[in-house]
Amino acid sequence: MASLETLLSFVNTWECDENDHLNVQFYFSKFEEADRQFRMLTGFSEALVGARRVRHVRYHAELVAASLITVKSYVAFDGPHMLSVVHEMIEGSTGEICATAIDGYTPNPSSAKQLRARFKDVEENISKPAVPRGISPSPFSGKPTIDDLLKSGAMITGRSTVLPRHLNAEQKAEDAFALSCFSDAAAHVWERTPMNTAWLDENEYGRVALEQKLSWISPLKLGDMVQVISTLTSVQENTFTIRHHLFEARTKRLAAVCDQVSISMDLNSRKTVPLTEDFRTALVALQSQ
Repeated sequence: MASLETLLSFVNTWECDENDHLNVQFYFSKFEEADRQFRMLTGFSEALVGARRVRHVRYHAELVAASLITVKSYVAFDGPHMLSVVHEMIEGSTGEICATAIDGYTPNPSSAKQLRARFKDVEENISKPAVPRGISPSPFSGKPTIDDLLKSGAMITGRSTVLPRHLNAEQKAEDAFALSCFSDAAAHVWERTPMNTAWLDENEYGRVALEQKLSWISPLKLGDMVQVISTLTSVQENTFTIRHHLFEARTKRLAAVCDQVSISMDLNSRKTVPLTEDFRTALVALQSQ
């Protein structure tokens, strides 16, 4: 049987952002629905493998309004985690892989043989596009506080509240809520750089994520108010990495962390805009504040 078809969907115009392609929060939302379907079809559950440690998404090609979406899902034991559920998002009319997600789990090692037997009908080797590239696959494990982050140069980049529309069937905030917070926060990080709104508008460029890794630390419930604290963590030749921290604002409890590889994209050619040396210098300076 191998991979299962777990989602048949569509890109609606209201799911697209200022770059005229599917916004990251809706990629995560569609992966979440594919995962629910996969669990129903296979009996996969956290009771068997423990809580999901991380969801690691890579974006390979743009999905635009009216694109058809198919997701295929399978279990992999050869990935970066002890057990991974891999979701491949495919443009339904062309067959092109547009995004991949790895859901990482760390079950009890003594159960590995049993799990292999149980999910052998939906097991595949992890596909090359899904393998993490710009971000370490390991789940976030630190214990930062708001005060420590701000003292080290991080910035407040967002505030929001968990509303009924953000909840899943377990009455916890969904991935899409966290990603909507991080997507909005990223613009405020960019505004601190030379690649601000004026520069983007003048050149007809856009802000784009190539890869994102979400680690939930603790759940959020209805009515929780949140605060996003963001910092630059690395600068490469044409990319830079942002780490977003989502805190429950009243208790200052860390709820989630998202690492994100970012680029600037030419909205006409749809190609990456190289980082100039002076821009890299400015990013490094912001990183070290």
